[in-house]
Amino acid sequence: MQLFYNPDITENTTEFSFNKEESKHIVKVLRKSVDQTLLITNGKGWLFTAQITIAAIKNCVVRIIDKQLQTKKNYKLHLAVAPTKMNDRYEWFLEKATEIGIDSITPIICEHSERKIIKPERFEKIIQSATKQSLNCYIPKLNQAISFKEYIKQDFSGNLFIAHCEETDKKSLKSQLQPNQEVTILIGPEGDFSVKEIELALQNHFIPVTLGETRLRTETAAIVACHSVAYTNE
Repeated sequence: MQLFYNPDITENTTEFSFNKEESKHIVKVLRKSVDQTLLITNGKGWLFTAQITIAAIKNCVVRIIDKQLQTKKNYKLHLAVAPTKMNDRYEWFLEKATEIGIDSITPIICEHSERKIIKPERFEKIIQSATKQSLNCYIPKLNQAISFKEYIKQDFSGNLFIAHCEETDKKSLKSQLQPNQEVTILIGPEGDFSVKEIELALQNHFIPVTLGETRLRTETAAIVACHSVAYTNE
């Protein structure tokens, strides 16, 4: 089963035209023809069944014949993760976190960050592709990159955690997680959070946690955190 994504479709849409790129993929690559059906999501939970009415390479048109609102997960997970020095590592994290299950992601620029500029358009494409691959009808929200100092000033809700490598008193993330909760986890850059950043997080009610006995790369730590929350909610 293949899932297509388009944010412009709503529950009131009756007919829809794919753009040239997707029309070519549907008609020429997938060899879909008139009267065959496609599955489409708008990333907001809706799953649409559509029947092809015009199978043109430059303009594939479909008619919506069924729609279903999919059930949301029983938990909410937000990860604030510092961009990695190598872009492909962060893209890997985005892909896998989307497949596992995440609601929103914020790239945070920290004192020790080696990369301070990201390409959100590229990241959005990675997330969209992973959403379709995993047959998920809820697409994660990619927030704008923000400095740690600005990010930590926000009003937070739910359970708050910061994973860091400083030799201080920390609890196991796994021991702190409970099912059916809203969770926010901070993951630092390759050089870890600074002592000042950790202190700011603690002042804002974040609980310091460890993700295991070994030292993890940024993207690995983010995936371990993501999976830990998903596993707790199975």
